[in-house]
Amino acid sequence: MDYILTIYDETFKILLLLIPVLVSVAMIVWFDRRVWGFVQKRKGPNVVGPFGLFQTLADALKYVFKEIIIPASANKVVFILAPIVTMTLALSAWAVIPLSDKLIISDINVGILYIFAISSLGVYGIIMGGWASNSKYPFLGCIRSAAQMVSYEVSIGIIIINVLLCVGSLNLKDIVLAQEKVWFVVPLFPMFVIFFISALAETNRPPFDLPEAEAELVAGYQTEYSGMMYAMFWLGEYANILLMCAMGAILFLGGWMSPIDVYPFTLVPGAIWLILKILLLFILFALVKAIVPRYRYDQLMRLGWKVFLPLSLIWVVLTASYLFYFNLLPVN
Repeated sequence: MDYILTIYDETFKILLLLIPVLVSVAMIVWFDRRVWGFVQKRKGPNVVGPFGLFQTLADALKYVFKEIIIPASANKVVFILAPIVTMTLALSAWAVIPLSDKLIISDINVGILYIFAISSLGVYGIIMGGWASNSKYPFLGCIRSAAQMVSYEVSIGIIIINVLLCVGSLNLKDIVLAQEKVWFVVPLFPMFVIFFISALAETNRPPFDLPEAEAELVAGYQTEYSGMMYAMFWLGEYANILLMCAMGAILFLGGWMSPIDVYPFTLVPGAIWLILKILLLFILFALVKAIVPRYRYDQLMRLGWKVFLPLSLIWVVLTASYLFYFNLLPVN
């Protein structure tokens, strides 16, 4: 009986997290398009539902009823598995994100390591999709994507080391609680900027959307996909973007902490503060897409390996030296 209760409890917790994440992915797509519209002096989606809110729902329904076409020359099993892997990994990373002091599905000691591992695995879905399509454009797209994600994961990992040096724990709740006095965005501002740009590259967002560069590679690794399988890639991509925004908010912007620790602000629930910070970072993601032109592939690689990697390594040495010299190293 206890087993059944535990399973029921855990399933309820998972649904309580997954449903809001899936709904917010739909909302975020709408919001993304509205921001582009605002930058380009037009309205964006505004016909389906109030303020065009149901536009994404209409798009999703369209994908549900579209025929799924699997190319004759494709490796069918891998071809079908690819979008499932991408979407599952993108959603499973949310298990360790603390929405507030109490709101967390799995409060594990190595939360940051888990997220890092999951986001590293995310590239496999794209590689599988590109290779299984058995076509030139998807294959080129997936090779680009693999190289890009691996390159920028290195600098993201080193940036995270900076934060961990200040906290002394891999637990995401501890990282948020360590920012009670000052958010890490203040002492580690250059690292926050590099983290943000690396997150753009990691999630294949403009100006680093080279794996799906329409001008050169049709739709990149998604070229042969249609119907719900295409929508799953899309969903995984936006869930990853939201995850990166959540990571930025937790590592640098104090997570669920109130920006000003005074009376009216402290009444607002922690989860609301975290959602607002995620939204703020997402607005920046959307603005970058609307404003910045696409990078060339060699520029992208040079930025990752020759600029961000040395900078983040130097900053690790500076952070460690400062903490050691002023005897500020965290003691557990």
